[in-house]
Amino acid sequence: MVAASDAMVATLHQTLASCSKSIEAGDYNNSEELIAELVNFLNSISDSLVSRERENEDPEKIAVEILTQIHQYIASPAVKQEVIDALAFELPKAVARFACVSTKCLEIAEDLVYWFIQRCSPRDMLSILCEAIGSPNELFTVPGYFIPLLGGLSKVLVLIQRRHYQQVKSAVPVILNVLKTMCSTSDDEDTDHEKLFHRAIGIAYSIRSICVNLEGEDKKKLRALLGLYVLQIMVDNSCALASFGIPSDILKCLSVVVELSDFLQHCELSYVGLITGCEVDTIYKLVVEDDSKDGMDCFSQAKLGAALAVIWGYKASEVGTAAKADLPVVIMELQGNWARRCEAIGMLKYIFSCANLPWELKQHGIRFLLRVLDGIVSHSHDDHVDYSVYMPTFYTSLQAVEMVIMYAPDSALRKDAFSAFKKVLADIPISLRFDVLRALLKNSDSSSMIGILLDCVKEEMRMGKIERNSSADAVLNSKVSQSTGFWNPSVLELVEVVLRPPKGGPPSLPQSSDAVLSALNLYRFILITESSGNSNSTGILSKGKLQKAYNEWFLPLRTLVTGTMAESQKDYDNLACDTICALNPVELVLYRCIELVEMKLKQL
Repeated sequence: MVAASDAMVATLHQTLASCSKSIEAGDYNNSEELIAELVNFLNSISDSLVSRERENEDPEKIAVEILTQIHQYIASPAVKQEVIDALAFELPKAVARFACVSTKCLEIAEDLVYWFIQRCSPRDMLSILCEAIGSPNELFTVPGYFIPLLGGLSKVLVLIQRRHYQQVKSAVPVILNVLKTMCSTSDDEDTDHEKLFHRAIGIAYSIRSICVNLEGEDKKKLRALLGLYVLQIMVDNSCALASFGIPSDILKCLSVVVELSDFLQHCELSYVGLITGCEVDTIYKLVVEDDSKDGMDCFSQAKLGAALAVIWGYKASEVGTAAKADLPVVIMELQGNWARRCEAIGMLKYIFSCANLPWELKQHGIRFLLRVLDGIVSHSHDDHVDYSVYMPTFYTSLQAVEMVIMYAPDSALRKDAFSAFKKVLADIPISLRFDVLRALLKNSDSSSMIGILLDCVKEEMRMGKIERNSSADAVLNSKVSQSTGFWNPSVLELVEVVLRPPKGGPPSLPQSSDAVLSALNLYRFILITESSGNSNSTGILSKGKLQKAYNEWFLPLRTLVTGTMAESQKDYDNLACDTICALNPVELVLYRCIELVEMKLKQL
């Protein structure tokens, strides 16, 4: 082992000496070949050490020896600056590979990168480090490789003398792409991920120190860039938490969030501005100019980061303290302002719909939403306002809450999510509420969720009937409420979507049994209510509508139900039993609907 190590050191010294001689002689072609030979030699060693190909040898000892010899050689007063400059283009990347061997090697590699930064042009080193970070070998796509390079970036940025904003803007996408890749591959046994995020935060500190010395538009834009950078790291750190799950790792993520939150006030980002998204839009427009969007995809999750910043503050008081935010005041402001509350609901959807976030954060998001909605005194709306502009926000937000209802592993969270769904629905103006539910229903492919949505429609109609009947002027109120709320002909379209799907034919059974049962119950409720109230707001009592329901909905469905149940009774295995149990209530309500329609047709 000693002989092999001595041979490697000898080859290293020989190759370094040859590189220096060629560079000093001005033989650029030969020097490039020799530097490439040096890099290949170093890479072959780091490859074998990281992949543990060298049996009966101590990888750390070999790596430390190689890194130490490199440091001693380039630090020698005899080595000229032109040699250092030439080697700096390749050695930082080669050295960073050795950092993956052990913690001690990482520290030495970091010192070597810092040494090059002190001796070489900051602008050159910025490009060199960004190139090294952006093009790792597959074997070295691990935190250990990136940590010394990111640490070097934090030091080189503050040494840049000109065009600070442009230089930082070019480096940030490279950094964020690395974090995104690393957080998707993290595991609870890897201790380097915490170091990686702290190096990324070190870069944020460097950007902040640059901001202090700038003035005017550049300062404003760099501060905005820092804000987006911090919000994106907030996302990556939170997504990394999904790979963990043990308390110690949650605390590590929390410590990163606390540090990140300390930057928010410097970036002029408040909790109200974050949770409503208005301040995120402002800084995004400053950074991502209309004519220059290249490379700015790295900020695509800034709004998710903004929502997470507030939810982390709701989860842990130390986060809110670091952000210098008063969360109760923020909640009160949302409770008292419908437009801002709507914007906040729209921002929370990014948390609920993100597949990479841990359920714990989604749970806190739901609880925060319930906290806001539970404190609303009244749901008053201005009849002169066009609320249709809010339709996309409510539609996409409720879709995101639906995902929590359907996929949350915890029953308590599913229950809270459904409660939040109903409270958000109640906060939507009545003129828009039906359209939102209709859009959700027509774009859902889950039978259970369609059943839930139809039940919500039925409940809205029931409450509308109660409010109408309790009015002092029952006749006038009937005309207004039934015609402008859920009591209108369009409600029968929702029944038809289920009982006669757009693609034609009756619904699939038993797969769609939940939706079919809710549709039948809704039809029965409307028919009985309209009949007993001597009204026909929905048009359900017209001969044409009754015949359509009877011939096009109920009779084909009856044929399908009876046929499916007959087949299931022949097999009588577990699947057949489940099918019969699912279709029994459908059959019961279906025959009641047929009976009611037949009675009405006879009366006409």
